[in-house]
Amino acid sequence: MKYYNREREIAKLQEVRELSYNDHSRLTVVTGRRRIGKTRLINNAMGDEPFIYLFVGRKNEASLCASYCKEIATKLNLFVPSITSFQELFAFLMQQGETKKFTLVIDEFQEFFNVNSSIYSDIQNIWDQYRLKTHINFIVSGSVYSLMTKIFQHYHEPLFGRADVMLKLNPFSLPVLKQIMKDHLPAYTNDDLLALYTVTGGIPKYVELLVDAKALTVKKIIHTVCDPDSPFKDEGKNLLVDEFGKQYGTYFSILDAISNGINTQSDIAAALGEKSIGGQLKKLEETYEVIQKMRPILAKKGTQTVRYGISDMFLRFWFRYFEGNRTLVEMSQFEVLEKVIAADYTTYSGKVLEAYFKQQFIESHEYRDMGSYWEAKKGKEQYEIDIVALRLEKNKAVAVEVKRQHKEFKPKEFGEKVQHLKDKVLPKYEIEQRCLTLEDM
Repeated sequence: MKYYNREREIAKLQEVRELSYNDHSRLTVVTGRRRIGKTRLINNAMGDEPFIYLFVGRKNEASLCASYCKEIATKLNLFVPSITSFQELFAFLMQQGETKKFTLVIDEFQEFFNVNSSIYSDIQNIWDQYRLKTHINFIVSGSVYSLMTKIFQHYHEPLFGRADVMLKLNPFSLPVLKQIMKDHLPAYTNDDLLALYTVTGGIPKYVELLVDAKALTVKKIIHTVCDPDSPFKDEGKNLLVDEFGKQYGTYFSILDAISNGINTQSDIAAALGEKSIGGQLKKLEETYEVIQKMRPILAKKGTQTVRYGISDMFLRFWFRYFEGNRTLVEMSQFEVLEKVIAADYTTYSGKVLEAYFKQQFIESHEYRDMGSYWEAKKGKEQYEIDIVALRLEKNKAVAVEVKRQHKEFKPKEFGEKVQHLKDKVLPKYEIEQRCLTLEDM
């Protein structure tokens, strides 16, 4: 698959490189979840210019340094003495930067925690000593977002405040997903586009896997992710175990509950056997950024009317179908799993369509606030509106009901909900009512 998007990020990396070479050394931090395309971005930004690439694997420090010495000797075309500590190696590189201009990339930078955590202090001391008298374009990237945030944004960490630029990569935007579909399946339907969004969430690697498999229709996408050799089947676990550590079991149980529609703290706790989960929910939201807390639009922060949702579209899908059907996966019953997903796809993707339109609203840059609205009636029913968006113009809003097909829309019932919203929350607003369907994607 050809390279899509990232023009802004590429331009920024190239700008920082020029500043590093012509002024003094700069440190750029590139973060984002695994499969988001950090390494490929750096490769594309550097173009044909060779750069030193050091990957931090889970080896001992001496072994890593031995491989790093070979890479440095090749790329800088010089003799590198035998070095067994990263402190010495980094000092050697910074000394070279006094007479040479080059780019140094350290990938999976957070893994130094597992190699020798004192390396971060060593880097800080040497960087502070040499930064202003060298010309090195220093780029570090990392996939475990919680650790990368800790390294560079926690004030008590040695590298706090040292990053000149921090780039966090996000999934493909909706226009980019549409362009990919147009390039590889010109006759695609909106349901095909929704399936691509449902499974991948716009994560470049997942999109590339489906493009390479020529699986871009609803049926082919479901078939491909359920293949016995599919990389998708263990992907959620592989992504999160490093983040969560040994206590991942409780976090997985919480995410499994949320993926199945159990979305309030009390209901999640009940599903987990009345466990105390406040601390885990806080970490999932604030440290790991895997879930998001949702309140009715314009509700105050302290309101108890809170729901939780999984913020990563792929993880929503994975927990619902792969973790939620772990027995089928472990028994290699992938044909059965495919039937389960296919049977549930219409219902599940209908809920995802709401997330799609919320993203569409955000990317339009026409609204200053957006969310959903709900309020319990007497009994179990609720005044619930899928999307409420406040326009940039004063006292104008849009209320949206999302349906896969327009024939499912009941305008009279929706009008009553909107009137309740106006009376209770937006009395001064002119509220436009809409129904958005697959046709509006």
